[in-house]
Amino acid sequence: MKRHTGELIRYGINGVIATAVQFFVLSFNLDVLNFPSAGLANLAASVFGISTSFLGSRYFVFPKTGEAITTQAVKFSGLYGAIAVLHGLVLLVWTDWLHQDYRAGFLIATGFQVSLSYLGNKFLVFKA
Repeated sequence: MKRHTGELIRYGINGVIATAVQFFVLSFNLDVLNFPSAGLANLAASVFGISTSFLGSRYFVFPKTGEAITTQAVKFSGLYGAIAVLHGLVLLVWTDWLHQDYRAGFLIATGFQVSLSYLGNKFLVFKA
C-alpha cells in the first residue's frame, strides 16, 4: 500500500509541474504570441507539458521500470498524443465555439487528462 501511496503522491507532484509548464506556455501563446485559437495554442503548449511529464514519470514517478527509454518514449508519445488531441478538442469546443473562459476549459480538460494519463502510464507505458 505504501508503494501505491508514494507513487500517487509523486504522480501528483509531477502532474502539477507538467501542468504548470503547459499552462504557462498556453498563456504565453495566447497573451504574448496572440495565437488565433485556444485549441491550437494548447496543442502547441502540450508538447512542453508532455515532455516534462515523460521525464518526470520515467525518473521520478515510475523509476523502477526495465524497458528502454526509446520504447517508453514511443508508447508515451502515442498515449499523450491522444490525450493532447482530447485536451485540445475540449478547449476548442469550450473556448472557441462556446466562448467560455479558456482557464475553465483548461481545468476541465486537465481533469480528463489526469485520469487517462495515470492509468495509461501505470499499465501501458511504465508497467509499474
